[in-house]
This record gives sequence, structure tokens and C-alpha cells, in this order.
Amino acid sequence: MKTQRPIVSDDEHVVLKFRPRTSAQPPGGREEPGPAKTPNTNTSPAANDLSRYERARDEGDDFRHRMLANVAALAFTVALTAIGIWLAVSIADLRKTQDCVLMGRRDCARISVTPQG
Repeated sequence: MKTQRPIVSDDEHVVLKFRPRTSAQPPGGREEPGPAKTPNTNTSPAANDLSRYERARDEGDDFRHRMLANVAALAFTVALTAIGIWLAVSIADLRKTQDCVLMGRRDCARISVTPQG
């Protein structure tokens, strides 16, 4: 059997030259007409400016709030883990009971015995 290949012309294959970005403008941005610009490495672009996230040295750190948030996150993680383990054990127990019933056995139900005193 003959394999079919698509007809490809040489016009569809074009090699593009890689040009690294040297300006701070995003891709697709238009440059202003005028004299050729040289990249200035001494100044950082506004998009990469992190000074707006800095805090003053004299501003106090809210240690109590951070610790409460950490404790809340830990409690949430522990609760999710416990629920996940409980769910896995419950599903395994249900699967065992279902397999027992599907085999045709009659003693599959778990009988809880309470001590009489």
C-alpha cells in the first residue's frame, strides 16, 4: 500500500532569524520613531521595579498575625489529610464488602458487638 504525503511547496518552509530582545518594551510594542536607541542597562524597566513591595525599616513586623496564619494553615492541612485518610479507609472497606457480596457470600456484613455488663 502506498503512503500518501501532503504536497508541500518550498514557500511554506521559512526559517526565521532569532533576535534577542534588547529593549524594555514588551513584544509587539511599537517603538517611537527617531534616532536609534541603545539599551540602557543602568535603569530597570517599570515592570521589573520591586520597590513598591519593599517596607520601611521602621515599620514593625506583625509576628502575631503571621504565626496565627501559619497555625491556621497547618490546622487546615492536618484536617485535609485526616479527611483524605478517612475517605481512603472507608472506600477500601466498602470495596471489601462489595467484593464479598459479589462472590455470593452471606456473612459479609460487619456486626458490632457491644459489651454487656
